[in-house]
Amino acid sequence: MNIFRKTVLFSLLFFVVLLSFFFSVSNPGLMTLDIGFALLEDIPISIAFLVCLTFGWFFGLICVGLMLLQMASDRRRLRRKLRLAETEISSLRSLPLQDAN
Repeated sequence: MNIFRKTVLFSLLFFVVLLSFFFSVSNPGLMTLDIGFALLEDIPISIAFLVCLTFGWFFGLICVGLMLLQMASDRRRLRRKLRLAETEISSLRSLPLQDAN
């Protein structure tokens, strides 16, 4: 199983590198990029695309990380509430029943 996973990951990495090479060869032009606070001139299209893709990937990782932290916090809070509810139920079960006379 481990060799299969390594083979698939290597094949995927090779495919991504090959795809980026073909993208770079197909778009040899230069472009000017205005990012709001700076003007970058004569940047290859493939490099601009790679930088934007990388920033988007990092932004996605940060968003997922924050969501996972929030879910972990919610999980801790819910476990604490569950523990309190279980102790309350066990204490109520141990109380003697009062007759309705």
